[in-house]
Amino acid sequence: MAEYNMQNRREFLRYMLGATALLGSGASLLASPALTAKGMSKLTILYTNDVHSRIEPFPDNDPKYPNQAGAARRAAIIKKIRAEEKNVLLLDAGDIFQGTPYFNFYAGELEYKLMSQMGYDLATLGNHDFDLGVDNIIQQLPNASFEFVCANYNFKDSPLAGRINPYKIIVKDGLTIGIFGLGIELKGLVEKKNYGDIIYNDPIETAKNTAAVLKHDKKCDYVICLSHLGYDYKENKVSDTVLAEKTQDIDLIIGGHTHTFLDEPKLKTNTANKPVYITQVGWAGIWLGRVDVLFSKNTVQKTATASVIKVHEHIG
Repeated sequence: MAEYNMQNRREFLRYMLGATALLGSGASLLASPALTAKGMSKLTILYTNDVHSRIEPFPDNDPKYPNQAGAARRAAIIKKIRAEEKNVLLLDAGDIFQGTPYFNFYAGELEYKLMSQMGYDLATLGNHDFDLGVDNIIQQLPNASFEFVCANYNFKDSPLAGRINPYKIIVKDGLTIGIFGLGIELKGLVEKKNYGDIIYNDPIETAKNTAAVLKHDKKCDYVICLSHLGYDYKENKVSDTVLAEKTQDIDLIIGGHTHTFLDEPKLKTNTANKPVYITQVGWAGIWLGRVDVLFSKNTVQKTATASVIKVHEHIG
């Protein structure tokens, strides 16, 4: 029986990965925003958050999201955008795991493999990514061709030490993009045995220091925070809105955790009286977020547009 289950498991994974690749070669799905200017560089940022193991679309009879989402559909959209745009980043703000039987059965293997096939560049960790413990994350990491960043978790006494960096710098067409991650406090959300000796550090102070390093020491043209803190709270609790208002040097916060559907990024003013944008695209891969940023040579951001792509409307 064990051999039979393992064989079925391998066959199913091959089927799902193959189906995603097939749909990823589909017809035109999305027109690119009209952002062109002579002598300027364009960066297209695509992002998800809280996908929660939603591999297949919701069923037709789902009361809230009938026939919405689906990894294969998202893969097709991403592939089409990459064919149209020169410089594309694909990012995720955490909670990749947990929510469907696929996670219960495959423990995250399928999620990481599909994201790798889609060409994700970077992700951060959400609280549900620890639901099967640190050892399971380590077991699944070889299935991820992308890296993880989290600056406010201290992993020095954890098996994840050396496996998760605080930030990563990516160069696209001469543009230097600094990306760092922030995680929510795991105590009270995750069983202690599942996150072990990971130390939670204050995300505001961590963000100030990390963003300053990226913007000033590393001379990044654009700084992105992948945050799993949550968009906003009524109670006195750190959130993306608080983060934006109490820091500087962050250009864009891609958030998660609260499953907030934002039609467009929300503008806040930071401590240097400069704009910082906050965005989040709900959960389950129902939407794919997109931000296009134009840069003039050797100067700061000039122009930006943002949109959300409702995945089910682009089936092909």
